[in-house]
Amino acid sequence: MEEFFDPLALARWQFGLTTLYHFIFVPLTIGMALMAAIMQTAWYRTHDVKYLRLTRLFGKIFLINFAMGVVTGIVQEFQFGMNWSEYSRFVGDVFGAPLAIEGLAAFFLEATFIGLWIFGWDKLPRLAHLMSIWMVFFASAMSAYFILAANAFMQNPVGYTMNTERGRAELTSLWEVLSNPVVLAAFPHTILAAIMFAATVMIAVAAWHLRRNQHLETMRTALKAGLWTNVLAFMGVGLSGDQLSLAMVDAQPMKMAAAEGLYETTNAASFSIFTLGTPDGASELFSIRIPHLLSLLSTHTMNGEVEGINDLQAQYVTQFGPGDYSPIIWITYWAFRWMIGLGVFSALVSLVMLWMTRAKAPQRSALVQDRLWRVLIWTAPLPMMASLVGWVFTEMGRQPWIVFGLMKTEAAVSPNVAGWQVALSLAAFTAIYGTLAVVEFKLIRKAAQEGPPEISQGEDDHAEPDSLAIVY
Repeated sequence: MEEFFDPLALARWQFGLTTLYHFIFVPLTIGMALMAAIMQTAWYRTHDVKYLRLTRLFGKIFLINFAMGVVTGIVQEFQFGMNWSEYSRFVGDVFGAPLAIEGLAAFFLEATFIGLWIFGWDKLPRLAHLMSIWMVFFASAMSAYFILAANAFMQNPVGYTMNTERGRAELTSLWEVLSNPVVLAAFPHTILAAIMFAATVMIAVAAWHLRRNQHLETMRTALKAGLWTNVLAFMGVGLSGDQLSLAMVDAQPMKMAAAEGLYETTNAASFSIFTLGTPDGASELFSIRIPHLLSLLSTHTMNGEVEGINDLQAQYVTQFGPGDYSPIIWITYWAFRWMIGLGVFSALVSLVMLWMTRAKAPQRSALVQDRLWRVLIWTAPLPMMASLVGWVFTEMGRQPWIVFGLMKTEAAVSPNVAGWQVALSLAAFTAIYGTLAVVEFKLIRKAAQEGPPEISQGEDDHAEPDSLAIVY
């Protein structure tokens, strides 16, 4: 029974589950704020009421999701004190700085302008009201930046000095922490992935209504906007991902080696799309490979050298002492591929649908059209799933370190918390989060199925939208 109540294992499970659950809401909040801002901008410029209707619809979805994200985010920060007190003591002086800025500046700014946007429809000038939703997007993006900066310190510690007497890292340069090469690459990658998720949600909502021949003109506009946004955002995700891979190789070469299951240092390293072999990747039975691609991703040269797991393990033993410094290979390997594969598939679906819904596209039977709408509805979660497995890759690929090169995960757990206590809180959080997930899904589904509110072209555009007031 002891293995089932291991405090370290349970603490890792609890933190992983709460983090991934919270991260479901983060990209949709960021991306949907942008979608609402774009639609309101189109309404401001054209005075076409369909854009106002879309602003109100997707604004409502944004607000529902934002409220749920706040609730789960509060619990997320409690984790550091509950199960990871040694980590908090060790790195709190550094880690706390960007988190404090996020809470006191970015989140406060976001909450302020959300209030102005909700209650300012009939009180603020149109331009000022439009700027409030753009400020919401800006503040939510900045909030993400500061959180990513804190996480980047765990991946690539900078801007600190070790206080050997107190046994902790202490901040010496906030600028170095905020300009960490890892966060500079991770930020655009994360934001663009969030935009992809919001775009596919918009696509799914439009497809649901088009399948039922509802709000045709309005939903065709939403469909086209979502499809183009998803494709363009995916291109940005690919470019930013390339820069992130370079930063990753520079800071954590073991993570890239594990992502390929590459045990021996290799020049002109290939990239395997699919592999059959032992779970640890040490023995390969069959694989489909793209020559030179891993070297290109790691070094931007076709024949660049990529360090293997065995050589890096030997280096780390010499540098840090005895131990196993490789992550769980099969998790890292497959998470990397699922992240890429889900994102590529989502973009391909959007690209195909742009072609099939073009102005000169031939008419299709009702059955074919129905199936196309169904595909778009069911592929909505793909960018979200790609983001989740991407975070699994990022965090699992760093193991056994919680702060790379400074502190191992096993040393970070709270020493005086018993396994049964962690298990009890894990069970409670799972039950609560499961309930919240059901509530969130039903609220968003209801808002999506109700569709945009009916507004006539001559109706007072500044009247407070009932669809937004319902949330509060």
